[in-house]
Amino acid sequence: MDLFPSGKTVSGFFVLIASLLLMLDITLAKDAECEVCASVLTKLKESMPSEDQQNAAKIEAKFKKDCKTNKQPQEHRLCYYVGGLDESATSIMGELSKPLSWGMPVDKVCERLRKKDTQICDLKYEKQLDWKTLDINKLKVKDLKKILADWGEDCKGCTEKTEFVKRVQELKPKFIKDEL
Repeated sequence: MDLFPSGKTVSGFFVLIASLLLMLDITLAKDAECEVCASVLTKLKESMPSEDQQNAAKIEAKFKKDCKTNKQPQEHRLCYYVGGLDESATSIMGELSKPLSWGMPVDKVCERLRKKDTQICDLKYEKQLDWKTLDINKLKVKDLKKILADWGEDCKGCTEKTEFVKRVQELKPKFIKDEL
């Protein structure tokens, strides 16, 4: 007895399986996408009284206020893209504030914003280094230079990787006190 009597059923079966796998992949990817947007909007909602969360104008005002004091580079860039800063070229604040005021989930709001400007979901937080398990000797020179730049330090006259490693190890106790 043949389970798939025609070739069409077999190919249809494989198309169905491929579609299901694609949907699963998209669903899993949504969690990792728009991390900055989701984080900022979640913080925004949590910092507002529940009665203000129903008012689009108050949401916009709070978002703009938060954007002015925001120092985190990725979050600042999100503010620029959405229009929360004075120097923003365009504004899609209505696409942010109205759905939030209706009670739409943050991830859905971010998806809608992504349709207006794809750069919004391209923003990612920098990964934090785990200094307890990090082997400085295995890092690339580029990464060592970034560590020094993040600390506001440099390595004058350094040309070899070993010199950069030595400089990072010298400065590590000064900047990484709580994890040693």
